[in-house]
Amino acid sequence: MRPMSKSLINATAIGIFDSQFGSLSAWLDESDKLIRLSFHIQQDLEYAKRLEVIRDDTKVEFVAQQIYEYQRGIRVDFDLPISLYGTPFQIKVWNELRKIPFGETISYQTLATRVGNPKASRAVGGANGNNPISLIIPCHRVIGADGSLTGYEGGIPIKEKLLAFEKRCHANA
Repeated sequence: MRPMSKSLINATAIGIFDSQFGSLSAWLDESDKLIRLSFHIQQDLEYAKRLEVIRDDTKVEFVAQQIYEYQRGIRVDFDLPISLYGTPFQIKVWNELRKIPFGETISYQTLATRVGNPKASRAVGGANGNNPISLIIPCHRVIGADGSLTGYEGGIPIKEKLLAFEKRCHANA
């Protein structure tokens, strides 16, 4: 489980909703932009309480709606308003992750090459692991060079479910 993002100091609301992959918490900033999407509900609720961030499940319905469309196979790309807080390198990696097509995977090495530094697969892995907006920024589509599934914010079983779901939908398209 990754530590809480510094971006959460800008959070004004958190909402919880269910998906076929597990419950998710969505954090919004003052502009109602998504700043975190996480499978760690209990940890997020405790952190929200410490930060005095209000829980308002209705406020994140626009996020839930796009996730519901995704899990029905209707949506393959998300067009949610998001705010990314990270180093320039992390943001570059996260933006590159958004270019990985639905139903496809790439290796950390390939991702490092795409961000212009083929020798930085470990650094890319670190940035991937700090992705604050799981699923929407599809870090689950990055796998080991040998095809192995490596870490995921929601855990390897959820990563397996997401990849199997996308592969099934992609094959049926």
